[in-house]
Amino acid sequence: MRKPTLDISIVIPVFNEAESLPGLHAELEAVLKSLGQSYEIIAIDDGSRDNSLKVLKNLSEIDPHLVIISLRRNFGQTAAFAAGFDRACGAIVITIDADGQNDPVDIPRLLARMAEGYDIVSGWRQNRKEPMLTRRLPSAAANWLIARNTGIYLHDSGCSLKAYAWEVAKTVRLYGDMHRFIPAFASSMGVRVAEVPVKDRARKFGKSHVGFSRTFRVFLDLFTLSFLLSFQGKPMRLFGSVGLVTGGLGGLILVYLAYLKIFLGVHLSDRPVLWLGILLVILSVQFLFFGLIAEMVTRTYHESQGKAIYVVREIIGRGQEDCEKERLSE
Repeated sequence: MRKPTLDISIVIPVFNEAESLPGLHAELEAVLKSLGQSYEIIAIDDGSRDNSLKVLKNLSEIDPHLVIISLRRNFGQTAAFAAGFDRACGAIVITIDADGQNDPVDIPRLLARMAEGYDIVSGWRQNRKEPMLTRRLPSAAANWLIARNTGIYLHDSGCSLKAYAWEVAKTVRLYGDMHRFIPAFASSMGVRVAEVPVKDRARKFGKSHVGFSRTFRVFLDLFTLSFLLSFQGKPMRLFGSVGLVTGGLGGLILVYLAYLKIFLGVHLSDRPVLWLGILLVILSVQFLFFGLIAEMVTRTYHESQGKAIYVVREIIGRGQEDCEKERLSE
């Protein structure tokens, strides 16, 4: 993995935010210049249908720190974050929304927390301006479920204002709509996560791109997240456990029915429970085979990519470069 060449990378997914961009850029520029560190601002135009790309190009003419990634169509916020992470050159990667609801003034607070040795620092929006029923309650439920499944306790996992260490941003792989669960995904790497209170400002321009339907998608994504974090490396434990339970229940039913038939002479042809027992046994066999297939897919996934089943935080003493030099000299 190549090394970072800058101190800070700001990643901004943009979708139809032409009116918000000049003000956000001015705020970011003021904050970042005051830090006295090298930085870049990466704006990912996610197939905007307004003048967002044109505004970004105009801003880039006066700001050499601004990098624009223009996607061919609207791939979604997760894909935009992934594109920004791939391009980022900063030792710390900070994500922020383009709508102006996140305040760039909070960035130094995230950096100060990162300096304490954390891998991820997440914003915790105070006095949120969003509806209680459609946004805040589902968010609270999602945060609780994430904590239960991952051990990552955040009050506001949906806040886009987050800071990531270089290694985390470059290692995590995003698919679907999983950007809001990056800290949870990264929990499998053994990351250290902190949270700092940040401002939540009302949107000045346009309207939110998030509707009530996102609530259902969040819970479906949580189901996927739970499976990936708990069973991605050992799928047989999930499918095998279900198979053993269904097989055990089916076996008990069939043994009981066999006792009735053999010792009591009871007729079984008119008993639906007989078919239930047979069905459970068949399901048990299927689940066990699903588990075996999933285990083979998992091994193919890791071995075909040379992907390790562990993540190294650091090497102290003789590092990998020394080992490589010694290997080449043999």
